[in-house]
Amino acid sequence: MAERNEAAIATTETGRTVRIAAVGDLHVQEDAQASCRDLFREISREADVLVLTGDLTNLGKPREAEILAEDLRTCTIPVVAVLGNHDYESGAVEDVAHILRQAGVHLLDGQTTEIKQVGFVGVKGFVGGFGSRMLGSFGEPAIKAMVAESVSESMRLENAMRQVRTERTLVVLHYAPVVETVAGEPLEIFPFLGSSRLAETIDRFKVSAVVHGHAHRGVYEGRTPGGAPVYNVAMHVAKPTGRPYALLEI
Repeated sequence: MAERNEAAIATTETGRTVRIAAVGDLHVQEDAQASCRDLFREISREADVLVLTGDLTNLGKPREAEILAEDLRTCTIPVVAVLGNHDYESGAVEDVAHILRQAGVHLLDGQTTEIKQVGFVGVKGFVGGFGSRMLGSFGEPAIKAMVAESVSESMRLENAMRQVRTERTLVVLHYAPVVETVAGEPLEIFPFLGSSRLAETIDRFKVSAVVHGHAHRGVYEGRTPGGAPVYNVAMHVAKPTGRPYALLEI
């Protein structure tokens, strides 16, 4: 283990390889018996950066965010995250975001950050469906408002991507950009799991990989139409590591 960690450190210093642990949908609860502390300790030994892909809390309560912040004290590597739909549930998203940022999390919402010569770009994303069945802006104002939100998230992703100055880029989302990684979920809810608009934006840029969560019953790997690898890292999705988190080398 020590030799492998030393090799990882050596490659990151030369800009060759960064090991990224990615996991989503922690759903931290106020009354949960288990914590994430041991998981974060393990990840700190295995990776250079931890990426969290939304639904960090179960009901978007500030106390849940405080518990997560406390658990993150055992994490000794940089943490990058986006929020998910559950983090908005209680109408306290600004408080949740403030607590996590105060804990040192690089919480992205249409921004980019650079760590170890890798650019991390993050937005939550939104619903809308995939491919030719993607929801269009037609009909009732409520439908148009939903599509407008989906388009807005994609535009915010594009604006953030234009700020990247690194050769390697990881896109961090909550909602899925491709239908492949939501396969296994009930067909009826596919339109609520993500949107192809995100993939359309991603494919305008050079992207090393994309990670997302949200689709708990989905599959681990897919690709955008342009060929960018996409990984569903929701906690309950089976991963090659056999652990709740994925390990990517970028």
